[in-house]
Amino acid sequence: MKKIVAIVVLGLFCGMPSAYAEMINIWFAPGWKTKAAQAKEIASSISESSGLVIKPRIARSYPEILTEFSSGKAALVYVGSFVQAIISARELGTPLVQGVTGKEFYSGILIYPADKDPVSILKNQPKKIAYAIGASSGESSAKAATGGLASMGVANHGTAANAVKAGKANAAVVKNWWWEANKHKYSGVLKSYKIPGITIEKNSDNVLTASKGVSVADAKKIAASAIAAKDKFKAKNMVAFDKNDIAFSLELMKKGGIDPQTYSW
Repeated sequence: MKKIVAIVVLGLFCGMPSAYAEMINIWFAPGWKTKAAQAKEIASSISESSGLVIKPRIARSYPEILTEFSSGKAALVYVGSFVQAIISARELGTPLVQGVTGKEFYSGILIYPADKDPVSILKNQPKKIAYAIGASSGESSAKAATGGLASMGVANHGTAANAVKAGKANAAVVKNWWWEANKHKYSGVLKSYKIPGITIEKNSDNVLTASKGVSVADAKKIAASAIAAKDKFKAKNMVAFDKNDIAFSLELMKKGGIDPQTYSW
């Protein structure tokens, strides 16, 4: 019995997670199902460094993350600007740090048939513009560019681009970095157009946010641990995040008639 007590006490002083400590889930977007090993490494690193019990959770859907953040439980999420904007608007959490990858800010860019006029499409055919649902570079940008008229919501940027290629959509709004990596697949078929006031790299990605259920003291430990674990995040650096950097994504929502208080996938 004395030996067990000694181990627990030693664990507390050495920063090891106590068996009696509250477990904190760190959530990742559904797309992280292909990066489960990395998610586990991130959680383990933060847990070991902070002395808290951090467990990785890959969401089946974004509402699953928002449900936990709304519950008052201590939770974390590492995700992009659309969900961050909703969390901010609903005052469900506080952003802590951002992974600097060289692509930590992004925009939505219009892609259209090479023989068409992008300005004409935006003006005269806004309803037939495709976009990824629940993405600042998709839904928010497309609706902001069309006064909320864009209505062809699809699963992801690839599906949106293919809809244009197949003639099912007249254009699509996709993430600029996605387009840079995939435009060779549409060479001679699709072109890109920077939408004035919309295609600006001010949507934040790779942001670690703590729910209101995480104490200020624990949030500081988690932020420091995440900064030290930059390699686990595959980031050049992890830096303190300025909550004002969410403003542009919220502005896009407002322009497009998206209410972050009531939005649901």
